[in-house]
Parts: sequence; structure tokens; C-alpha cells
Amino acid sequence: MNATLVREYETHLDAKKRITIRGAECEYYAVKTFSDGHVLLEPRVLVPPDAVSKKTLKMMDEAAKNFKQGKVSESIALDRYL
Repeated sequence: MNATLVREYETHLDAKKRITIRGAECEYYAVKTFSDGHVLLEPRVLVPPDAVSKKTLKMMDEAAKNFKQGKVSESIALDRYL
């Protein structure tokens, strides 16, 4: 995937060790720091907890419980989609 450079500028840490992102389009970012010093920011959209229905949360809890107990279906071969 080739991305196009949209903006490039210099920035610095403030007194509280923060960096300002000029013209940020998102409110939340996932941050990954690497051993060579580079930092990757990926925009995130957070979902309010009440946006997921109680029925869906109950089904997810039941699925996690079944998984922990080893109640799982046979593996599905996804090779044909690669």
C-alpha cells in the first residue's frame, strides 16, 4: 500500500512530554513505538459502551465462556480466500 505524503513538519515535546498534531482529523489515536525510535499513529474511533446492545454483550460473554471451556467448532479452511 503506497500512501501519499499529505503534511510534513517539525514538532517538539512540551514541558509535559506531549506533542501537538497540527490539523489532527481524529480525536483518538493508537500509538506504536518501535525500537529504532519511529512512532506510528493510527486514527481510532471509539464506540460508546451503550452503542452495543445488551443482547450482543450477553452473546459475546457466552461465546468467551464456551471458548474457555473448550466448546468450539471445527476449524474453517480460509485458504481459498487468500
